[in-house]
Amino acid sequence: MMRAAASIYHGVVTHRRLRPVRHRLAYRVFSMLIDLDRIDEAAGRLRLFSRNQFNLFSFHDRDHADETGAPVARRIRALLKSAGFAGDGPVLLLCYPRILGYAFNPLSVYYCHDASGRVEAALYEVRNTFGGRHSYLIAAGEDGPMIRQSADKAFHVSPFMDMRQRYDFRLTLPGEEIAVVIRQSDAEGPIMNAAFTGAREDMTDKTLVRAFFRYPLMTLKVIVAIHIEAAKLFAKGMRPRRGAPEPECPVTVIRRDAINQREAA
Repeated sequence: MMRAAASIYHGVVTHRRLRPVRHRLAYRVFSMLIDLDRIDEAAGRLRLFSRNQFNLFSFHDRDHADETGAPVARRIRALLKSAGFAGDGPVLLLCYPRILGYAFNPLSVYYCHDASGRVEAALYEVRNTFGGRHSYLIAAGEDGPMIRQSADKAFHVSPFMDMRQRYDFRLTLPGEEIAVVIRQSDAEGPIMNAAFTGAREDMTDKTLVRAFFRYPLMTLKVIVAIHIEAAKLFAKGMRPRRGAPEPECPVTVIRRDAINQREAA
C-alpha cells in the first residue's frame, strides 16, 4: 500500500520526572507525518492546508532544519550525505503544523530512508524556548519494528536539567500507530521519561476541521504549557541550572560504525 503524502496522528504527550522532585504531565495533541517530497501534493488537494502560505494549517520550510527557507527535503538529504548516509530515499517528518500561522516544535522527528525503503537514520530536531536549536542524527542500526538509539546530551533544553546526561530514544516505525519515547538519565540513573503515542487518521479537509476544534489553538497552547509546567516545577523547589553554551556544531552525528565501536567496548 502506498504511503500517504500526509497523515494526522492523534495522541498524548506525557512527561514523567522521577527526581529530584516527582512531576507528571499529559496533554492531548496531534502531529502530522509528512512525506517531504510530497508536501505540494498534500497542499494541492486540501483547501485547509498550505505550504509556505497562511492557512488554517500550514507547513513552512523555514520552520525546520537550518531555517533558510529552502525545501526541507533538499537540506535534510544534503545533511545525510555529508554525514556518510545514502540519503536517497523518502524522508518523513513528524511535527506540529502551523495553526493560523503559529507553531512551536520542541521536538521534530525525521525518518530518513534509503532507496530500498529501509530507515537508515533518524534525525531528532530539538528546540528550546530561548530560540536555540540542535539536532541528533543517529544511524538506525538493525531492521526491526522498533528503532533503538542513544546520544549524549549536547544542547540545553530545560532550565531545570543539567547537561551531563544521556538520551535513549525508542521509535516505532510509522503505521496505524506511532510512538516516540525518550528516556533521560545521568550517572545516577533515570531522571525523566517523555513520550508521544498516537493513532493515525487520513488527512482531509474534514479531519483537519475536526482537529482544529478538538485541539483549539494547539500550537499556541504548547508554548504556554511549557511555561506553566516550568512554574509548577519552580513551586516544587526546582531552580534553574547553569546554562550551557550553544554547541559548536548544530548537529550531533552518530554513524553505525560509532555505534558498533561503542557496543564492542
